[in-house]
Amino acid sequence: MKTFQSIYDFQPKNKTVLTLGTFDGVHIGHKKIIEKLIQNSSWCECESLVLTFFPHPRMVLQDNTEIKLLNTIDERTELLQKSGLDNLIIHPFDQAFSRLTAEEFVSSILVDQFNVKKIIIGYDHRFGRNRTADIHDLIEFGQKYEFEVEQISAQEIDEVSVSSTKIRNALTEGNVKLANDYLGYNYLLSGIITKGKGIGRTLDFPTANLQIQETYKLIPKNGVYIVQSLLENKLVYGMMNIGFNPTVNGESKSIEIHFFDYEGDLYTKNIQIQLVDRIRDEVKFENLEKLKEQLYKDKTVALHYIKSL
Repeated sequence: MKTFQSIYDFQPKNKTVLTLGTFDGVHIGHKKIIEKLIQNSSWCECESLVLTFFPHPRMVLQDNTEIKLLNTIDERTELLQKSGLDNLIIHPFDQAFSRLTAEEFVSSILVDQFNVKKIIIGYDHRFGRNRTADIHDLIEFGQKYEFEVEQISAQEIDEVSVSSTKIRNALTEGNVKLANDYLGYNYLLSGIITKGKGIGRTLDFPTANLQIQETYKLIPKNGVYIVQSLLENKLVYGMMNIGFNPTVNGESKSIEIHFFDYEGDLYTKNIQIQLVDRIRDEVKFENLEKLKEQLYKDKTVALHYIKSL
């Protein structure tokens, strides 16, 4: 897959079959649409193309938006890379782009820039300045500029919408297993490992502190999780705490991972954590000794679970 950071960087060699959207989560509903896109492009010997935007349009057009996304833009790119697409464009969404009229978007971008043969789009898709144009306008533009429009059915759109909502709700409630079922993969947290206070080491549970740069990334409910990560090309399991460390009167939220059977130095490295399941809520214990006892119990639960995989 070739990735482009702007619409204007893309120069197709053939006609294209296109779909567009945020594709946040790149979950099982999205994958059905992408499979349809790739299948259509194969039939007509065209290039498959996904157009997505960053920042999310709501971040630009709505003041004080609290939108939380399932993927960082790097995670989204990595997931789409695995889908078999020919091309991905991540175009910077800004006020100027939002002011393009519907016909300007169609003629200057879909036709002139993308050499589009077919666009696969949701029946409820709206586009152009103030989102005034709909699928019927797009079909008329298709007749005028000689490209085909295939509508994604209401049922398929509902599947995508319901999946996204259920994934967000499940993660907010700590139900990682359900979220992973809808995603079709384990939920991801990506970031840089930074130094913490070192309290975990005094309890025989040294932790790696994950610092996530993207403030828009959805962080699951506070608690203890079973996780896995690919470290130096080896799959390593561990347990992770999301929360405020109330036993030691923590004042800020942190994400700390204790890896099993790993001795390497991870400080300053970018790593990706996959959430496998959730063990329990975060609890304030009477003292550090009680916390240490619970950590051993958590480890036993995690190792038993891992053996069952």
